[in-house]
Amino acid sequence: MFGRRGATPGTAAPRPKAPAAPPAGSAVEPRADAQQERETAVAASAAPAVAAQPAPQPKAPEPAPEKPVQRRSNDYYATKASIFNALVEAIDLSMLTRLSPEDAREEIRDVVNDIIALKNVVMSISEQEDLLEDICNDVLGYGPLEPLLARDDIADIMVNGADTVYIETQGKMQQTGVRFRDNKQLMNICQRIVSQVGRRVDESSPICDARLADGSRVNVIAPPLAIDGPTLTIRKFKKDKLTLKQLVQFNSVSPEGATVLEIIGRSRCNVLISGGTGSGKTTLLNCLTAYIDSTERIITCEDAAELQLQQPHVVRLETRPPNLEGEGEVTMRDLVKNCLRMRPERIIVGEVRGPEAFDLLQAMNTGHDGSMGTLHANSPREALSRLESMITMGGFSLPSKTLREMIVSSIDVIVQAQRLRDGSRRITHVSEVMGMEGDVIITQDVFLYDILGEDANGKLIGRHRSTGIGRPKFWEKARYFGEEHRLAAALDAAEVREDGNV
Repeated sequence: MFGRRGATPGTAAPRPKAPAAPPAGSAVEPRADAQQERETAVAASAAPAVAAQPAPQPKAPEPAPEKPVQRRSNDYYATKASIFNALVEAIDLSMLTRLSPEDAREEIRDVVNDIIALKNVVMSISEQEDLLEDICNDVLGYGPLEPLLARDDIADIMVNGADTVYIETQGKMQQTGVRFRDNKQLMNICQRIVSQVGRRVDESSPICDARLADGSRVNVIAPPLAIDGPTLTIRKFKKDKLTLKQLVQFNSVSPEGATVLEIIGRSRCNVLISGGTGSGKTTLLNCLTAYIDSTERIITCEDAAELQLQQPHVVRLETRPPNLEGEGEVTMRDLVKNCLRMRPERIIVGEVRGPEAFDLLQAMNTGHDGSMGTLHANSPREALSRLESMITMGGFSLPSKTLREMIVSSIDVIVQAQRLRDGSRRITHVSEVMGMEGDVIITQDVFLYDILGEDANGKLIGRHRSTGIGRPKFWEKARYFGEEHRLAAALDAAEVREDGNV
């Protein structure tokens, strides 16, 4: 199949069975030979030519978050570039795409071993194994990003040019030793990612939102807008979707608060989830949707599809940017307006950031109880103000009082998520919209999170508590679904006594 390989099976280097520690002072030293001129540099055309899906990586044990990724030497990258160029010359990429990911990986490893033997490259066994894995990732996957994508303890990957990669673990940012060969390789990987969802990123369209196969959110901004090279940001999703029970284990919410949120999800309350960047809004939205009845028809509208609903009757819609001629754009407002014609029972908007807020409120007002959405705001009160501002910026010339009356009649509950200064994420407010007094929207806190101090390690100590509201406004909805007794028990159990204890 791969007839262009110049090596014979007898010359292949033996595949190492177990990694061994590299000898002290060892360095990767490529040696020149007679085939050096034939193995010209064609790596730039190799990366976009591979159309195969990235090979799934086996789930490895999670490394300690504080352990930095090993930084390679310049000699290592020079040798890797030389062998990669020879690989592209020796292998038929069009035939490679017809193999399964596992077979393609094995074929690449065989050819690379042949090339190492022919070029008489001097390296340790562990360096050779690392080189094989890196080249397989470059051809079939996302190159140097693959080890980071395989780790489930990483929340964000931030690539600031070819030589600088940061990650976020446990709410804290740290720099890694990961680097790309050059900005050209980084740009090829960015193009590979966005092309899988039918989008593009280049000088004519330097900003792009996309997603990975697992739903992880991707943003790319390329030169000339990014001065120091392509900038890639990946918001990773955990392989195992979080549940409210797990949020209780992480102290993001109390057991009683989780019960209240579960009842809100079951009782078809219209919910707005508010919070800052990285506060866990989408994760919380996923948790609430788990309690939607399996018989309901749900339609989601997102800029980049990342919600992971488990119900059987789900329709997922995604916006589309304009083409090169500036035509064909499909906005979030177009999706929300269209899904009203699709006989939805619940409408879920991944993020409300523009005039689609008006259409979402209209949907909540016209028989689509239980609809949900997220937006960026620092408190429930600011969420309502921002909702009003987004509608006004959309060109709707309605009086402020009319807009506020529409908000009051549409939104039942606002759930506030916050990322605290120690990196932890907490649900700080569960507030309900009561009505209006004059021109002012009245809200009522049902659950709050109080910060009591911090421990010796700098971790904040706090508690979730009920504000003492015996019958929230959504009591009647809970009663309609037979959940009023659980709601009363949860609120009573979380009420703070006179001695300060819950």
